[in-house]
Amino acid sequence: MSNTLLHTPEGVRDIYGKEYEDKSFLENKMGKVIDSFGYSRFQTPTFEFFDVFSKEVGTIPSRDLYKFFDKENNTLVLRPDFTPAIARCAAKYFRERTEPLRCSYLGSVFARTDSLQGKLSEATELGAELIGDPSVYADGEVIALAILSLLETGLKDFRVTIGHIDYFRGLCEEAGIDSETEDELRSLISGKNHFAAMNLIEEKNISSPYKEKLLGIAEPFTDLDSLAKAKDNLENQRSLSAIKRLEDLYAVLEKYGVAEYVSFDLGILSKYNYYTGVIFRIYTYGVGKPIVKGGRYDNLLGHFGKDAAAIGFCLRIDDIMEALLSQKIELPGKKDVTYIIYNPDDIEEYGKALAKAFELRKNGENVVLNAKP
Repeated sequence: MSNTLLHTPEGVRDIYGKEYEDKSFLENKMGKVIDSFGYSRFQTPTFEFFDVFSKEVGTIPSRDLYKFFDKENNTLVLRPDFTPAIARCAAKYFRERTEPLRCSYLGSVFARTDSLQGKLSEATELGAELIGDPSVYADGEVIALAILSLLETGLKDFRVTIGHIDYFRGLCEEAGIDSETEDELRSLISGKNHFAAMNLIEEKNISSPYKEKLLGIAEPFTDLDSLAKAKDNLENQRSLSAIKRLEDLYAVLEKYGVAEYVSFDLGILSKYNYYTGVIFRIYTYGVGKPIVKGGRYDNLLGHFGKDAAAIGFCLRIDDIMEALLSQKIELPGKKDVTYIIYNPDDIEEYGKALAKAFELRKNGENVVLNAKP
């Protein structure tokens, strides 16, 4: 047998033992918090038709998808992102529903990554989606739920950064920036590539007042006072409404008792084009990327035939585990195992050992029967 059969392909890995126990513990612990808010579990297929994640939908680029074909020659992809899959599912089975729909999920997502980045191509996500409620209270519920779920893991030193897509889009409209330039600028600002964004603005001859405002998006707006300054000299209603929404959202999060974790960042501009409003990320020590991502996507379900506002988030289980390890936060270990030794040549002794094992298992103990060597 070739030794290559013992190894996993690049970008994926085996999980076992204590690590698997910790991962299962986290999934159950955070899942119970989501359940407590009345969210129902959904399970969508691991692979879907390509069009569910196409450019028109606004998810990750086609080049990053794992694509293959079925026997009818339809293009299929491994699920790279849960949100479009949940939107498709909700539009199919709840098309006529008018009251809000709360759903959650747990599973793997798949996306090609640059091997030099050290990222996994398969990651586990636990998430929640609130569909059919356009209010700021829905924004607050979802963000508070993400925070409360994280607190259940033992993490306490984390920060929620919240932005709003319409602040940037309103500025681009006011400045008369075309859609192609807007997309390119959004990508640069989202990637915190300040110098490239400045060069693009110079190249496109964007006038001085808008130049300063667009470059200023990359600066942090840490509290309500600094957020209010973003309204200075603004003329477009879209950007002003975005800031007002964030101010109202902060008031809702105060009622949940989680406002201490919140700051603002108007430069959060996701590579996912389906986001339409509030967008947020959660960061913590020891991990160089967000451990939670979320936002509002009021137009996404329309691609699948149901007009409904929606907001949701995903908890990146693997990244949360990395954060816990980095911060030396221990998770409760698995119960000790009781070993019962029996004589394999004595069926009566085996029967007594088996009866004792059943009794102990009923009392919640983990029991292994081992034959004498």
